[in-house]
Amino acid sequence: MDVAKEVYFFTEQLPPEEKFGLKSQINRAAVSVAANIAEGSGRTTNKEFQYFLNIAISSSFELETELILAGEIFSLEVENLITKINEVQKMIAGFKKSIDSNR
Repeated sequence: MDVAKEVYFFTEQLPPEEKFGLKSQINRAAVSVAANIAEGSGRTTNKEFQYFLNIAISSSFELETELILAGEIFSLEVENLITKINEVQKMIAGFKKSIDSNR
């Protein structure tokens, strides 16, 4: 959720004409990461939980790509956010492995 909040602050730097374009897409991807982890945690089986973790990690890669694109188009600094997203990706991957080993 911390990354999602930072992403929202980041997207405020985007031009107003991106409100319904890249800004909206970036914000939705950021929220999707945390929301899918939360939704998956409420499921009753590990298999269901892993399904939502897969969606979360996929959304994190989407988010990373969109931030890189926004950074290049609008000359914005994204490295700090990308580093944090990469850490989240590693944590999700590690969590998925721990669920696998607990079967």
